Amino acid sequence: MLFILTLGNAQQNLSFDGQLSAITSYSPQVEKPFFAGLRYIPELNYGIQIDTFSNFNFEASANINGVWNEGVTDGNISPYRLWARYTGKQFEIRAGLQKIEFGSASILRPLQWFNQVDPRDPLQLTNGVYALLGRYYFLNNANIWVWGLYGNEGARGFDPIHSNKSIPEYGGRVQFPVTKGELGLTYHHRVADSRALEYLPSIDRIPENRIGLDGKWDVGVGLWFEAAHLWRTEMIAVFKNQTTINVGVDYTFGLGNGLAFIAEHMILSYDEEAFTFGDPVNFTAATMAYPLTFFDNIGSVIFYNWNTTDVTFILNYEHQFNKVSMYVMAYYNPSTTSGIQDNDLVYSFAGPGIRLMAVYNH
Repeated sequence: MLFILTLGNAQQNLSFDGQLSAITSYSPQVEKPFFAGLRYIPELNYGIQIDTFSNFNFEASANINGVWNEGVTDGNISPYRLWARYTGKQFEIRAGLQKIEFGSASILRPLQWFNQVDPRDPLQLTNGVYALLGRYYFLNNANIWVWGLYGNEGARGFDPIHSNKSIPEYGGRVQFPVTKGELGLTYHHRVADSRALEYLPSIDRIPENRIGLDGKWDVGVGLWFEAAHLWRTEMIAVFKNQTTINVGVDYTFGLGNGLAFIAEHMILSYDEEAFTFGDPVNFTAATMAYPLTFFDNIGSVIFYNWNTTDVTFILNYEHQFNKVSMYVMAYYNPSTTSGIQDNDLVYSFAGPGIRLMAVYNH
C-alpha cells in the first residue's frame, strides 16, 4: 500500500518521439545498382521519479522499414528496444531488449560482444539483445556490471558462430579508475550453435568462455587498448581459440575549427592452440571529422586489411537543419569485408558508390 501511495505522488513523464530516415544509393558494380530505403523508429518513453535518488523508466521502440531495389521490394516490422529500468542511488537494473556496450576502442572493437554498430553508419543503428543488466557505481567512479542474456541467436561482433538461443548466457565486468585513465576486466559465457554454418561441423551445444581487458588514458593524446580471448570446449577447426588485440590513439589538431583524428590497429587470430597466432589478420582503421560550420560537418572512415590489401572507404558530408539532417556519402567497399561490423540495419554494397540520406527527428 505504501508503495502504491508513493507511486501516486511521484512525478511522472510520458513522451513520444521518433526518427524517420530515407536513403537512396547508386552502386554501379552490383547487379542492381539503384537502391532506396525508408525506416521509421517510433519511441515511447515513460518515467516515474519516485524520490530524490530513485526512478523507474520504460522504453519501447520499433523498427519499421521497407526497401526497393529495382523492382524488388521488401519490408519488415520488428521491436527495436523494449526495456524497463529501475535506478537507485548508486545502482540500476534494466531488463528487456536493450543495447549493451562497453570498452575503450572506437572503430575496431574486440569487446563488441552485444551489439552490431557499424562505424560507417552515421546513425549508429544496432539490433539489441534480450538481457537483464545490473550496474553498481562506487563513489570513486569504479563500477561493476552483471548480466544474463536469453533468447539471442545471432552472431555479434567478431563471433563466427551463432548463439544457442535456448540456453542462457551470463557474465560481468569490473571497471575502475587508474592514474589519468581507467581499466576494465570483462568475462562472458555462452553456448554457441554451429548448425547454421555449412563450413563447420554441425554442433548445437558448444560451450564458450571469453575474457576481455581494456584501458584508456588521457595524456595529451587519447591512448587505449582493447583485447579479448575466447576459447571453446569443442574442436571447431581453427575456431577453438580466438584472440583479438586493438591499440588506438585520438587527437584533435588545432587546424581551423579543429580536426579530430582517430587511428586503430587490430590483430585477429583463430587458432587450434591458444595464443599461437598461426595466421593472424591485421587491420588498420582511421576516422577524421572536421566541422566546417556550426551546421556542416565532413568526415571519413577508412579500413585497410593488410593480409588481403582490401580498402574500405567512406567520405561523408552532413548538414543539419532544425529537425532534419542531410547526408551525402561517397564510398568504396571490397567484395568481401572483414574486420568491420555488418548488420542488417545498414545496407552496404560492394564497389564504389554514392549514397544520399535524409533523417528527420521529432
